[in-house]
Amino acid sequence: RPAFTSKSILKIGHNTKFDMHFMAKALGSDAEIFPIEDTSVMSYDLDSIEHGHSLDELAEIFLDYKTIKYEEVCGSGKNKILFSEVDVEKALDYAAEDADITLRLYNVLKPRILAEKKSFIYDGIDKPLIYSMKEMEENGILVDAKQLKILSTEFEKNLKDLETEIFQMAGEEFNLGSPKQIGEILYNKLDLKGKKTAGGNFQTGADVLEKMAEEHELPRKILEWRAFAKLKSTYTDSLLNLLDKNSRVHTTFNQIGTSTGRLASSTPNLQNIPIRSEEGKKIRTCFVAPQGSKIVSADYSQVELRLMAHVADVKALKEAFANGVDIHTATASKVFGVPEKDVTSNQRRDAKAINFGIIYGISQYGLAKNINTSADVAKQYIDNYFAQMPEIKNFMESTIDFGRKHGYVLTPMGRKIAVGGINDQNKRMASFAERAAINAPLQGGAADVIKLAMNAVFKALKDGNYKARMLLQVHDELVFECPDDEVAKLSEMIKDKMENVVDYAVPLTVEVGSGQNWTEAH
Repeated sequence: RPAFTSKSILKIGHNTKFDMHFMAKALGSDAEIFPIEDTSVMSYDLDSIEHGHSLDELAEIFLDYKTIKYEEVCGSGKNKILFSEVDVEKALDYAAEDADITLRLYNVLKPRILAEKKSFIYDGIDKPLIYSMKEMEENGILVDAKQLKILSTEFEKNLKDLETEIFQMAGEEFNLGSPKQIGEILYNKLDLKGKKTAGGNFQTGADVLEKMAEEHELPRKILEWRAFAKLKSTYTDSLLNLLDKNSRVHTTFNQIGTSTGRLASSTPNLQNIPIRSEEGKKIRTCFVAPQGSKIVSADYSQVELRLMAHVADVKALKEAFANGVDIHTATASKVFGVPEKDVTSNQRRDAKAINFGIIYGISQYGLAKNINTSADVAKQYIDNYFAQMPEIKNFMESTIDFGRKHGYVLTPMGRKIAVGGINDQNKRMASFAERAAINAPLQGGAADVIKLAMNAVFKALKDGNYKARMLLQVHDELVFECPDDEVAKLSEMIKDKMENVVDYAVPLTVEVGSGQNWTEAH
């Protein structure tokens, strides 16, 4: 304990968050492991997703060394044993090699951090984040198990009703979980136009069924059934199996798994609960605060559009944001050539689709589908958009050029995001990579902003001796559990920290809400 908690002894690890959870059990939850270095995070910050970041893979890449694999020590399948059952000599070799390789990797990667200008990303953002993520995982979030069971029963009934409806439409019963049987009905029986794989099998993916749904109602119903089945299996059923003795669920955050720098969440994945659907809202209602407390949610508003205005220096967007004008109404006014006061709700909706579509490098065909118009009309809208805001077009072209030249792009804070395939001979592959390159600095930039905010808020919670705890990060949102008497003070602090964490040409705005459950707070 004295060695691990001593502030004068550096601790170097690979995936130190995992080690910290173990240390908390071994040394007590009050034992702060500081200072640390993490070679997995270093590798990610240096090379993005150009390769994996496991100890085994990095040892081969940087040290030309093949490590002892976990399976070699503990076995696999039916013969797998616990590490605690491994012969001590065998365990020693495996564990000592882990420590040795971690130190060797540190000596290779640490000098690169400074040389490749990644100090702010690593030391300023990602390394401090390990502490807040570890605490969030420990905290978990309270779940109303009774409400979750009721919801599971409701989803089961919806599935049964949809099944009956689908079988009536099809004129026969079939296995809705079988792509082959779905294909037989849609392609052979109903003779709908679709696609086949290279091997001649029927394609029944969401994009194919959505296209088929223009001809027939059955594919749409199958998509509805799949959505309910996924929500039921992923959330209402599996969450019940993941609750601890206090009815709390503990997700695991991964900071080295995405191409853009966003955090990923797993077991359970709490970042994929649908935000706008009624079913998604019902699931969020099951995440609750204990008696005498509230759930507090703080969400960045339109952060990627604000980043676009900042990084591309878009005068029209900067003015609109500075003046607090509704950004989609302002865009509609420019694209459709009407005064802002005369913008209709349909024009605003289409402008919103254009604003967010442009961020994701949307094509005229993609936009046409989103706003239900022809490709020619969609092209005209996009042309008008660029004519009114030429800085965006320039930003997109220069970003793609940079990506082609280097194989990666950078966020405003200098995070490297690999864009493999951007120089591919296959035009479809290359254009997909180009769209990813356009979006990466914005999505990655937003990820950097909220990570910085997490670090700032986490520090303020400690410094201010708050009883409130940070529980979740979901894209542009932070979720807290807070005693009733701290809600007003906490809300003010979070808003201040999140809005002022960066000094950009466009103000960042944060909406803070509170309630007895996550839906009420959001």
